[in-house]
Amino acid sequence: MGLLRRQFLILTAAAAALPVCSTLAVADNYPTRPVRLIVGFPPGSATDTIGRIIADSLSKRLGQQVVVENKTGAGSNLAAQFVAHAAPDGYTLLAMTITNAVNETFYQNLDFDFAKDIVPIVETFQSPNVLAVNPSVPAKTLPEFIAYAKANPGKINYASFGVGSAPHMNGELFDMMAGVKMVHVPYRSSPVPDLLSGQVQAIFSPMPVTINFIKAGKLNALAVTSDKPSDALPGVPTVAQYVPGFNAGIWHGIGAPKGTPPDIIAKLNKEINAVLADPETKAKFAKYGGVPVGGTSEAFGKFIHAEIEKWAKVIKTANIKPESGH
Repeated sequence: MGLLRRQFLILTAAAAALPVCSTLAVADNYPTRPVRLIVGFPPGSATDTIGRIIADSLSKRLGQQVVVENKTGAGSNLAAQFVAHAAPDGYTLLAMTITNAVNETFYQNLDFDFAKDIVPIVETFQSPNVLAVNPSVPAKTLPEFIAYAKANPGKINYASFGVGSAPHMNGELFDMMAGVKMVHVPYRSSPVPDLLSGQVQAIFSPMPVTINFIKAGKLNALAVTSDKPSDALPGVPTVAQYVPGFNAGIWHGIGAPKGTPPDIIAKLNKEINAVLADPETKAKFAKYGGVPVGGTSEAFGKFIHAEIEKWAKVIKTANIKPESGH
């Protein structure tokens, strides 16, 4: 009886240790198959462009392909929902951006909570947006643009990637702080063709989307939305120089479903930080007007919380609703 009891206790202890051992083994061997990076915007968008740069280099470091999948719709909520409900095993990641922080306040009836259901891994990229206008706009400087907008309320149409997107929120913040009234025109696909043709006149654009058109002289850059000028657009002032206190850059990062093992999060954080420290990545980011960020998962989580609070104030003050097209 004593022998049987000892055998039972040994087996019980071994069984109890199995989950811990298997978790560690999974983390040590991770990844053993391709990893999906889910992007909530179409190919060619800033989130897609930055995501592909990260995925390409991360694939080499992990020894497994990191495949970018575009799941567009509902202002990137479809992608975030997909990842929030995915298995928390490190094989489904979210390309996160400012829009996800905006949506936390903007949409009231989602079946996931971005702040709780997505674990931040690392912030990857920051850049200013740029206020770019069609050359037909009779304003060559930001003060001229503000004066023109005040003299012609409702005459300037500005494009965005949808209600609640970063360009939209930048426009709302600009309206509030500059004392102007522009008309928001949300797009489900890229607004760039209509911007180039003059169908819409302006956009607070992520730098990767319009910088090449600006350099080619097809669009005029009036200002950048960061608190400091951008090396990518020398000579272009900040909005804050003429609208004190304005600061609204864009950011990108990587997240995973809640419940993903901490050691997998730590491994991904370490490898992505190594990608961001690579001079080749820095050069690619600079081409699109941005800089790598990096850092800890905890620091990224605090930053996201601050962004959620910041844009919640804009949404409530401007009374922006998902269905309003405001």
